[in-house]
Amino acid sequence: MIKSLKFSIFLLLFFTGCGFEIVNRSSVNFDIIDIKTEGDKRINYKIKNNLLANADQNNLEKIVLELKTNKTKIVKERNIKNEITKYQVKITTEVKYNKISNNKFINFSLSKSGDFDVASQYSQTLTNEKKLVSSLVGELIDEILDKLVFSLNDL
Repeated sequence: MIKSLKFSIFLLLFFTGCGFEIVNRSSVNFDIIDIKTEGDKRINYKIKNNLLANADQNNLEKIVLELKTNKTKIVKERNIKNEITKYQVKITTEVKYNKISNNKFINFSLSKSGDFDVASQYSQTLTNEKKLVSSLVGELIDEILDKLVFSLNDL
C-alpha cells in the first residue's frame, strides 16, 4: 500500500515536471503589412479585420498575407417529400504568407464545415446559415492565428 502510494506520487511529480508549456497566442510576434484577398468577400472581410486587429504593430517581423477563400453549400438531407431539410456549409481558406526579412513564401490550407437546418420561413433559414458561417469563420481565424504564430516562431 505504501509502495503504491510512493509510486503514484513519483509518477505525478514525473509527469507534471515534463517541461510542457502552453503557447500563449496573445504574444503575437508579427505585423501584417498587407492582406490580399480572393474569393468570398464577406468571409475575407471578417478574417482580414480580425487578423489586423490581432497583429502587433510595433513588431519588427513583417509579413504579407494572401487569402483565397471558398464557401460551398450542399444539400445534406431531404425528407420523404424530397424537400431539403438540412444543408452543409464548407469554408476552405488557403493562406499564403511572405516573411519580408527572408522573402520566403509559406502556404497552408484550412477547412471548416458545419450543418444548419432549413426552417419553415426563408428568413429564418438565412439567419441559421449566417450564424453557422460566423461561427465557422471564428474558428478559422483562431486556427490561422495559431498556424502563423507557430510557423513564424519556427523560422
